[in-house]
Amino acid sequence: MLIDTHAHLDYPEFASDFSEILARASESGVTRMVSIATGLASSRAVIELSKKHSQIFPVIGIHPNAVEEEPEDFLATLRTLASENKIAAIGETGLDYYRNETDPNKSRQADFFRQQLELAAEFHLNVVIHQRAAWDDTVAILTEFGSEIRAVFHCFGEDLDRLRQVVDMGHLVSFTGIATFKNGENMRAAARTLTPGQFMVETDCPYLAPVPFRGKRCEPAHTRLVAETLASTRGETLETFAKHTTATAESFFKL
Repeated sequence: MLIDTHAHLDYPEFASDFSEILARASESGVTRMVSIATGLASSRAVIELSKKHSQIFPVIGIHPNAVEEEPEDFLATLRTLASENKIAAIGETGLDYYRNETDPNKSRQADFFRQQLELAAEFHLNVVIHQRAAWDDTVAILTEFGSEIRAVFHCFGEDLDRLRQVVDMGHLVSFTGIATFKNGENMRAAARTLTPGQFMVETDCPYLAPVPFRGKRCEPAHTRLVAETLASTRGETLETFAKHTTATAESFFKL
């Protein structure tokens, strides 16, 4: 049994065949999915999905690329949602400078990031981190919270030095379908260096569909393809790989 630890199931790409998507996931051995929010409306939506489908678990938060769309007092709403519902984690939150490193919203991203980390500490929840072209600043802010926060760097694609930095801080990484790409050797190499309990698998669907579906809509069933690739590169059976990544996800998200 596998867990897709990062899916955007509230996205419109899934609206037309949602039941079939869940059925395909089950047939592929993906029995649970963590649905990640990207804003306040998205946070409400993933909570509603979790109420309708027992295999879906909600993570609430504000994506760094959405901070301009959300109100300054966003935290009050997130706190209410976290208080009234069983939440698996806070996120995805973090920093994203990919579009423009001189973007004036960098300070707003940092402010939203810190506030969400504070909320996670308050509710004793772990955090799903989005980081793109903002490594040093992301790590610096996360370090401010010390042992109060445990995080997963989702869609990890950095080098081995940064991987070791994450692990040495006590955090996790998660791998997507990019690990199946021809140019995904850095992810496969990273996976070979880790021990059970240090990483998880995800799809980030509807994005990043693995081979042989690259370029098409990704969905939770594709978690199995990511797992098969990484199990092979680690010299493990799929059963062994699934056992330890599932245990890690259960512990991290308190499933």
